[in-house]
Amino acid sequence: MNSTGHNSSLFHFPKWANILLPAIVVAVVGGGLYMGILIPFGASPATTDVGYAPIQPVPYSHALHVGKLGIDCRYCHTTVEDASFAAIPPTQTCMNCHTNILPDSPKMQPVIESYNTGRPIEWVKVHDLPDYAYFNHAAHVNKGVSCLECHGRVDKMEVVYQAETHSMSWCLDCHRDPGPRLRPREFVTQLDWVPPTGQEREAQIEQLMQEYQIKPPALLTDCSTCHR
Repeated sequence: MNSTGHNSSLFHFPKWANILLPAIVVAVVGGGLYMGILIPFGASPATTDVGYAPIQPVPYSHALHVGKLGIDCRYCHTTVEDASFAAIPPTQTCMNCHTNILPDSPKMQPVIESYNTGRPIEWVKVHDLPDYAYFNHAAHVNKGVSCLECHGRVDKMEVVYQAETHSMSWCLDCHRDPGPRLRPREFVTQLDWVPPTGQEREAQIEQLMQEYQIKPPALLTDCSTCHR
């Protein structure tokens, strides 16, 4: 204790440190707000999932096969109308055409090897919902929901990528108002189909809602619909 009554062992910041105080306050408060925005945005499916396009073992072009050659989605994904899972085509499906078309192309060698050895091609899954979410392809396709709604314009993709978030809120947006996503069942795989406009479209939606017996939003948004 010195003569003035103050403890001389206490540490005193220099006066210039006062200049840093506003900067520290701004950094703490602003940093908290910044992280509060950055983390949810950075971790959202729109950021982490949309645009995901893994490298596949075979450079298969949907733009060529679907867009230019007009091969129907169901030729390869044979179970999409009958099962919850849209089957990945076996090598034999590829060889139905490629036995005679470009069998010597270097791009075809993994397919030829798979065909000769019986070992399946190890395709990389692009659209992969979490295990706690249930999705049935047949239930949607048979109710007039096009492949386009979930997968985008696959017929224009050289490399398939995830076009939508497939988040819970994204699914609920459709389940709350399914009408605008419906089309006649015969056009489900026609990705360039253009719906009518105006009153004609409104009448079509009403007719499709009745024909396909679409449940009311209260039932479509029930938790058990997607979480079983």
